Amino acid sequence: MFYSTKKTVSSGLIACFAIFLGSISTAIGAEEPASEKILQPQSLDYTGIYELRQLDPDLTGSGIKFAVICRSITYIDGEPQNDYRPNIEHNCFKAGQFTFYEEADLPVGISPHSTAICSILFGEDSNAFDQQLGQFQYEGIVPQAKADIYEFWHFLINNVFGHSPPVADVVTASIGNQFEGWWTRGIESLAEHYGLIVVAGIGNGSNAYDPLLYPAAGTNIIGVGVVDPVKTEYLETKLSHFALAHPEHSSFGPTADGRCKPDIVAPGNCMAADSNGPNRYEQTGSWSSFSTPTVAGTIGLLIQKARQNPDLSPAASPEGGNCVMKAILMNSATKLPYWHKGLVKKEDDHSVPLDYSQGAGMLNAPDAYNHLIAGQNKPGNVSTIGWDLNHLQKTQTVENTYKITIPEPNDKFITATAVWNKHYSREYPFESIPEKDANLRLELWAVDTENSENDYLLDYSDSIEDNVEHIYSRTDANYTNYEIVVSYSDTDDSNQTDLPQRYGLAWKTNAKQDDNNILWYDLNADGIVNDSDFVILLNNLLAGMQRPESYLLGDIDGDGTIDFKDVQILLEHNNLKADWYTK
Repeated sequence: MFYSTKKTVSSGLIACFAIFLGSISTAIGAEEPASEKILQPQSLDYTGIYELRQLDPDLTGSGIKFAVICRSITYIDGEPQNDYRPNIEHNCFKAGQFTFYEEADLPVGISPHSTAICSILFGEDSNAFDQQLGQFQYEGIVPQAKADIYEFWHFLINNVFGHSPPVADVVTASIGNQFEGWWTRGIESLAEHYGLIVVAGIGNGSNAYDPLLYPAAGTNIIGVGVVDPVKTEYLETKLSHFALAHPEHSSFGPTADGRCKPDIVAPGNCMAADSNGPNRYEQTGSWSSFSTPTVAGTIGLLIQKARQNPDLSPAASPEGGNCVMKAILMNSATKLPYWHKGLVKKEDDHSVPLDYSQGAGMLNAPDAYNHLIAGQNKPGNVSTIGWDLNHLQKTQTVENTYKITIPEPNDKFITATAVWNKHYSREYPFESIPEKDANLRLELWAVDTENSENDYLLDYSDSIEDNVEHIYSRTDANYTNYEIVVSYSDTDDSNQTDLPQRYGLAWKTNAKQDDNNILWYDLNADGIVNDSDFVILLNNLLAGMQRPESYLLGDIDGDGTIDFKDVQILLEHNNLKADWYTK
């Protein structure tokens, strides 16, 4: 039986309560005037989804099918009562293409949780209205996509237990449990054997008593964390400006077996359809339940694009395309302030591929699109941005090398991400098959084409536990040629499987990100650097001394420790204000 009274699966109830309280508190506060009709949810604009839709207006989700797994709100004697559906009478679902799957012997009911999730994905309403925001245009990510909406237990019994994949391009699930079980392994098995792309919420952090939640914490799943909105009394600002992923609100790694999670983060707080009326909208609150459909919808747009061009179609292939899409998504993510592999320390942690709270960073939809359309590049000379779907085999190909040239390497960064699936049985209880698993390694070499003795290993990622390797490395101004190498971690290991190991790889070269971000100093994200931020920094400094293994923010100068040098830097930025700040 599935129990999760405090987990993501119940966040719909929590979110509804938060929405109710939020509507009271914001109603009595001053609001910024809305001078023009804007698009909502603005969280989609923050991650560049609307920008992507402008770049390629044909990307509406047409021809793409989603499987949306929704948990019933009510259980009686442990049995779900089929109140899992979105309110399809809402104005934003007038053009919705929904099919429902549930147990036929019970009447169906409405879920506020699934209503909000489905509106983020499929909603469309040109005459939306809110008392505080005024008129706005509501536009979900994939309004022309089709959706199969599954009641959670129906999905487990009919699809997971029977190892029968849904007919869908993307599976999204804002549900979870703190323990791995047969059904979470079953979903991983479906992802491995059928190439399913599964996106799931990672959990709502320590304040909600959420550890990392499965299936999002699983190996073959894209686990999504949540980026907090800024702190302000103005609703419009709270819906359009965001801060960082904080461990107290977004569950963070490592997993019990030492893997990094989440894989990526995205904003969660947004305007979404309210199930209580056909024309009502409310903010969701900052929960991973609502950052998850943002990532899933973006993948849907990428799949639609991949199918429009035969040269891009391998990225949507059922035979490894899920690894390519995950690699593209992670490699294109934006590093937020304080991103660092593993624990806070000066040196790069080569055995930990991702940040324990941010994963690879925040969703960047236009950059993911640019990765995809750059096209597939096979080993050899490649462009400075691209992807590949390829394989290694111990007795044939033990490494693949991708050679890039950067004419002006000064102050550039190279990002590379390799992803592969781990192996699970096809039969209940879907146990893992570690003897079939490969352990891959990702290297970045600076190369002197005139004298190979000057070649050196610039960076590498080699985790024993993860099936993701990620490099984010500054280039050497003295080198214009680089090689990205995917290989086995230990070719001499007698236990290394001889089976072909398929992988997805994505890479890019870009200028250094702008470090002039107020979130380095505005630790509580209220728009101004003041005494409250100094209190947070000092508390984190003391906590870091007592618990060095903690995930803490405040290493402003990036020297590997939170110390009084960071306090001095914060003092130098006292009274710095964000451009959205209103006293």
